[in-house]
Amino acid sequence: MDLTGRRVAAAAAAPRLLWKRPLDVALAILLLLPGLPLIGLLALLVALESPGPPFFRQERVGRHGGRFRMWKLRTMRHGCADDAHRQAAADWFAGQPAERGGGYKPAGDPRVTRAGRWLRRLDLDELPQLFNVLAGDMSLVGPRPAIPYELALYEPSYHGRLRVPPGMTGLWQVTRRDRLSAAEMMALDLRYVRDASLGLDLAILFRTAPALLGAALGER
Repeated sequence: MDLTGRRVAAAAAAPRLLWKRPLDVALAILLLLPGLPLIGLLALLVALESPGPPFFRQERVGRHGGRFRMWKLRTMRHGCADDAHRQAAADWFAGQPAERGGGYKPAGDPRVTRAGRWLRRLDLDELPQLFNVLAGDMSLVGPRPAIPYELALYEPSYHGRLRVPPGMTGLWQVTRRDRLSAAEMMALDLRYVRDASLGLDLAILFRTAPALLGAALGER
């Protein structure tokens, strides 16, 4: 089945999530009120530590295969090639251990700045995605948005994760994070698609902060 066929099939089977958009808008606005000064401060830190723009926009895959530009705080040196990540993603989806002992993201990536390592550890680089949530490109909760070249690495069943909006956090982030294999992460994403509900979204949101704190303390 080509990409257009997958989009049609995904749209036909998409779950009804009428509560999701109002929840996303309300919570994103509440989070941005205190979050804007923090984003500004972190952007200044990124700009002072390494040359280049503090924000990074990357094409990602949204619901039903649509494309959008996702915002992040820059965590790598400006202008780095994506060859290392492409190889790491290919190894991860193939079930091979990532180079230097990492998971989906290889450990000790030399392209990552000192500030970037700290931002990634606490997932603070993801804060600008609140603007993607307000724009309707993303949800607060859902499967993480794929990079377009990753779709070629998917098993056929993995495309089912595109039936719902991509999220800033999800089941795999509050489970075992980067220690998961590709198959385990995709299984959690597909479980979310199958069981999506207001209660599940709220439960994931409440578990996200403790999961991030545990991951940060575990990497010290």
